[in-house]
Amino acid sequence: MAIHGDLPLLTTLTLGFSAAFICGLIACKLRMSPIVGYLIGGILIGPHTPGVMADLAIARQLSEIGIILLMFGVGLHFSVKDLMEVRHIALPGAIAQIAVATLMGCVVAHFWNWPVISSMMLGLALSVASTVVLLRALEEHHLLESTNGNIAIGWLIVEDIAMVLALVLIPALAAHPAENLQADLEVVKEMVLAISKMVVFVGVMSLAGKRLFPWLLMSVANTRSRELFTLSVFAVALGVALCAAKLFGISFALGAFFAGMMIRESDLSLEAAEKALPMQDAFAVLFFVSVGMLFNPMILLEKPVQVLWVVAIIVIGKSLAAMAIILMFRYPFKTALIVSAGLAQIGEFSFILANISVARNLIPDDGRDLILAGALISISLNPALFYVSRLLPEWVARHPRLSRLLNMHDDSLSHLEPGEEKSLKDLVIVVGHGRVGKHISAHIQSSQFDLVVVDSNRERIETLRESGTLAIAGDATQPLTLKEAAIHKATAILVAVPNPFEARHIVMTARTINPHIKVLVRAHNDEEMQYFIAQQVDLAVMGPREVGRRMVEFLCDAAIESPSNPTGNKRKPS
Repeated sequence: MAIHGDLPLLTTLTLGFSAAFICGLIACKLRMSPIVGYLIGGILIGPHTPGVMADLAIARQLSEIGIILLMFGVGLHFSVKDLMEVRHIALPGAIAQIAVATLMGCVVAHFWNWPVISSMMLGLALSVASTVVLLRALEEHHLLESTNGNIAIGWLIVEDIAMVLALVLIPALAAHPAENLQADLEVVKEMVLAISKMVVFVGVMSLAGKRLFPWLLMSVANTRSRELFTLSVFAVALGVALCAAKLFGISFALGAFFAGMMIRESDLSLEAAEKALPMQDAFAVLFFVSVGMLFNPMILLEKPVQVLWVVAIIVIGKSLAAMAIILMFRYPFKTALIVSAGLAQIGEFSFILANISVARNLIPDDGRDLILAGALISISLNPALFYVSRLLPEWVARHPRLSRLLNMHDDSLSHLEPGEEKSLKDLVIVVGHGRVGKHISAHIQSSQFDLVVVDSNRERIETLRESGTLAIAGDATQPLTLKEAAIHKATAILVAVPNPFEARHIVMTARTINPHIKVLVRAHNDEEMQYFIAQQVDLAVMGPREVGRRMVEFLCDAAIESPSNPTGNKRKPS
């Protein structure tokens, strides 16, 4: 029942937001991603289900804005620094996993008698994970700043870059489907032309965008008009997207992505991201709703076997491929589990590829339904997979042989050399060499203590060893890792990992192996402080509390020289 009336835009917005809110809230209550709710909300107001129906044409236009703002947000948060820190694992790993997932999609679709190009597009759509789902899962499990989180995010960045390149090449494939030698040559010409246009566009953006956009934002910010600054952010996002499409033949989404990257160069990038977030979230919701409206749920009844194959590729095939790749690079089993669990779903890029492919007749309509069904099921299962990824390492730890095999304890980076261990005297172990741990290690090295660093990031350990620091790669929650770090000789262990649950596990493991060791730990909030105090650690510190204490100490020291304190008595901080 269509109820567009005289105001179809207002009606579509109202139905879309209302359905998304109700279904998203229910999804959250069921501990699922709200994206599942948004998609189901779209299904309920779509043409394939009974009841009220929103205007599909308007919903599609609104979804285009959602795609532009989503890609703009991806560009704003695109970090070359994050990628470079884990490039040795994320770059080859993501490329290999995309290739494996695409190959699996091609093989399965071949048995459905799909053309080669259709099979490739299906596999490509199934190979890329959802940025929104992964980031929210990492945030919920306190993994954003961890080594495992950095690898997952770097992996995702590489996937996003690959999908951006795919968006450039899809129009060329659609224009000249390869059926003979001449068609193959036309495809190559179109691809070269498309890549050439993108290179020119990137060059223009690099030269003009890096100077123009920061200057523009700073000029608007100087007006001190909040609404004008917000307007400038969206004008840049939409304007660059339109210019990219009209002048360079590049998709709106790709233009918005590069606009976000250029604005990131500005000193006001954080403020720009903050202003863009509410509108970006709103239109992203409409994007997911519109995708749900296009989904025909009858695919679940008409082609259940094909749906199961798609889900199997996403949840099992892609995850096992990622896990095998990470273990091949000799990272801990826990890292392999967390990263593979985070990538075991598909989302917004998959929807974009599906919509573009259907519009250009590269895949059949039921192909899009299969992709959407796979997304719904995989996103729904993702919390359970994360839960399993937390429990399985504990089970593996109770089986020493299996733990030694999966956690690569025979690797050269996973243990100290015999001569190195014998020379240790007043030993301090630092677990975690990230933003906080590196400062702790620097202070210890300038003292009389010997130092061993434990971190699961192999690139960090290799860098530390090159500089002469004793360091081992491994999961410090595993007793074997701490034993390799010579914990039996250590006088103290300093835990500086960002994940509070991991920190608690490390404390318990260290105390079990060496009951007399001094334990110093970093806490993130008052609840953690109380927990560590209850565990009778020797010292628990929290950033904001220590900043406040240090400032008061400075004031008390400065009070000696104050004219109002002629006696020179030093005040004591309370």
